[in-house]
Amino acid sequence: MAEIKELIEGMLKGQEQALARLITLIERESPEVPQIMSKIYPKLGTSYVVGVTGPPGGGKSSLADRITAKMRAEDKSVGIIACDPSSPFSGGAVLGDRIRMQQHYLDKEVFIRSMATRESRGGLSPTTKEVIKLMDAFGKEYVLVETVGVGQTELDIMDAADTVIVVLVPEAGDAIQAMKAGILEIADIFVVNKADREGAETVADDLRQMLRLNPKHEWWEVPVLTTQAVNDIGIDELYTQIKNHQKALEDSGQLAIRRQEQRRAEFLEVVERTIRERILALIRKDKSLTAALERVKRGNVDPYTATEELLDSKTLLNTWRAVTEKKG
Repeated sequence: MAEIKELIEGMLKGQEQALARLITLIERESPEVPQIMSKIYPKLGTSYVVGVTGPPGGGKSSLADRITAKMRAEDKSVGIIACDPSSPFSGGAVLGDRIRMQQHYLDKEVFIRSMATRESRGGLSPTTKEVIKLMDAFGKEYVLVETVGVGQTELDIMDAADTVIVVLVPEAGDAIQAMKAGILEIADIFVVNKADREGAETVADDLRQMLRLNPKHEWWEVPVLTTQAVNDIGIDELYTQIKNHQKALEDSGQLAIRRQEQRRAEFLEVVERTIRERILALIRKDKSLTAALERVKRGNVDPYTATEELLDSKTLLNTWRAVTEKKG
């Protein structure tokens, strides 16, 4: 479509309105999404993505705000993606970008977008990765991604960010052992925020002990920092560690490996999503597929037996031809 081409060209020329409109198309899962992503692909690979994750109430927004200020002090352009809970009424993000990052809202070198998670359980909106790519193509040197804050299942950020910051609070001490198998394992940097509260150093020491017993990498020793984001305390050290981690990734060759794994994961996600969508469309049209689904829904047959019967039937060949048929 001519309009899509114009929006992409405008976005690549630095037009924020074009970027915003393209993000909206991505969020709405427009049929033009594959065309958009294909067109911007040659422009990707310049942004460095920093994820800020952790349980609710840790001060992730305040930390992202302070980190952005440090990046801007070095004249770096920044994109911010804030993933929020979905409104039960509109389906949109409950919190807005103006509320979260007021001091940066009028800065032309900072682009902020709030995104609804739409019931995603991994902490990110389903289209976050595509929006990261748009900001990358737009020319942002850093992209900060703040997850919604859902606890130890919040692992999607690992497949989207180059550096993952896990934010905890002093009251998290008793939860560290329970969380160890989840969100704590994805951290490149630990931050105990709100460190003016009692127990902050205890939590930090527990984390350091855990890391000594289970070192993550030979090329990077995961730091444990204490901060008070609202008072701008500890943010300089945090920003230094972000840059140190970036350098360690680049020097060790791990940045290229990490991004290769991200592209692999994304490819499999796109394949799975595309096939699933086409099969669901076929189920609505094909009587035998619809009948199989109805039998499962009524409890007349278990899903595994129904699947085996389907795979053994001629419907499989017809389904495969339809799934792999190129859309006009």
